[in-house]
Amino acid sequence: MDAQVLVVGESLVDVVHRASGERVEYAGGSAANVAVALARLGRPVRFATAFADDHHGSMVRDYLEAAGVRLACDPAAIDRTATAAATIGADGAASYEFDLEWRLLPVEREPAPVAVHTCSLGAVLAPGAEDVLTLLEELRGTATVTYDVNARPAITGTGPDVVARVERVARLADLVRASDEDLEALWPELDLAEAVAHLRGLGAAVVVVTRGADGASWTSAQGEVVVASRRVEVADTIGAGDTFGAALLDALAERGLLGGRLGPIGDDVVVEVLEHAARAAAITVSRPGADPPWRHEMA
Repeated sequence: MDAQVLVVGESLVDVVHRASGERVEYAGGSAANVAVALARLGRPVRFATAFADDHHGSMVRDYLEAAGVRLACDPAAIDRTATAAATIGADGAASYEFDLEWRLLPVEREPAPVAVHTCSLGAVLAPGAEDVLTLLEELRGTATVTYDVNARPAITGTGPDVVARVERVARLADLVRASDEDLEALWPELDLAEAVAHLRGLGAAVVVVTRGADGASWTSAQGEVVVASRRVEVADTIGAGDTFGAALLDALAERGLLGGRLGPIGDDVVVEVLEHAARAAAITVSRPGADPPWRHEMA
C-alpha cells in the first residue's frame, strides 16, 4: 500500500435537504470525497485543496483527518468554506446549488505520487483551475493522470467555454471517468458512444462511463468492457461517483498499473477493477451522505 496518490480539488460542506424535510450537514466535495475514500481503502493519499478557518472548515478538516488524509498545501486560500445545498429526491438522487470560491496555494511535489487525480469544479473553476492544470502538466511525466468530469451545471453552466475547459483537462488525462449524465450535459449533440470516442480522441487511453443502475463501461484501444451495478437500497447518491473513481485508482495501484502512461490492460483485470469500484460505490449509496467504505468493509 505504498503507492501514493495526490488528489487536487475542492472541499465543501453539503447542506442536505431531505424529502422528509430534515436538514443535515456533511463534509464533502468531490475531490475531498475521493481523498477520503482512498485513505479509507488504505491508500496513502495527499490532498491539495482550500477551505477556511470557520465552522464548515473545521468539519472538512475533521473529515479528512479522521480518514488519515494528509494535506499537500496550506488550505487557507479562501475566506469562507464552500457549501453545496443538496436536495434529495424520492429516488435518492441529489441536485445541488453551490456557494463556492476556488483558489489553490502552492502544492508540495514530494513525495512523488504514482497518480494525480482531479475532478469536478476544481478542474474547471477559475482562478484555481489554472493552478490545477499547471500541476497536471508538471507531474504527468511520471504520474498517471486521472480526471473525473463530474459536471456541475448549477455553478459552471454547460456552454462552449465550460466544454473547452473540460477538454483542456481531458487532454492531459490517461483515464477519464464521466457519468452518462455528464456526457449528455456537455455534448448533447453526441450519443454516448460518440462522446466516449471524442474523449478518447482528445488523448485519454481509457474512458470509464458510469450509468447508475445500468452499470459501468471501460473503453480503451482494446475495446469495451461492461460490468453490472450492485443492487442495494439507496439512501442517497452523494459521493457515489467520487467513491467509484477512488476505488478505480485503488484497484489500479494494487496491481502496479499506475505511474506514467496507462498501457494495455487485459479484460479480466478490467473486470476486477470495475467490480471493485462498483462494490465501493454501492456501499456509499446505501448510507446517507458521502460516507465511503473502509477497507475491511470491502470483503
